[in-house]
Amino acid sequence: MAGEDLVELKFRLADGTDIGPSKYSPATTVASLKEKILAQWPNDKENCPKSIQDMKLINAGKILENNRTLAESRLQVGELPGGAITMHVVLRLPLSDKNNEKQQNDSPKKNSCSCTIL
Repeated sequence: MAGEDLVELKFRLADGTDIGPSKYSPATTVASLKEKILAQWPNDKENCPKSIQDMKLINAGKILENNRTLAESRLQVGELPGGAITMHVVLRLPLSDKNNEKQQNDSPKKNSCSCTIL
């Protein structure tokens, strides 16, 4: 049956809330999963990704690449038959301008080093 080939996934956000579970084909790409997560992102969250580039999916300690399919990513199936696989969503949000300016001003101080040979 085609229904048995589907993989059930849920996505855990940093605050512990979940998106899903939903069933996906093994031919689904990681990029299309991220697009679905972006579309279903809760409106009440403070940090919201603007694009799929702002998030990473992690499964079994590995960051999944956008151009790979679920089958290529070799997802580890949960111990329970029929159980959903939980993937973690990590946001990589751009820094605000104030933080960038502060880092640029601090960088010469951090990189300064002096050595003296006696």
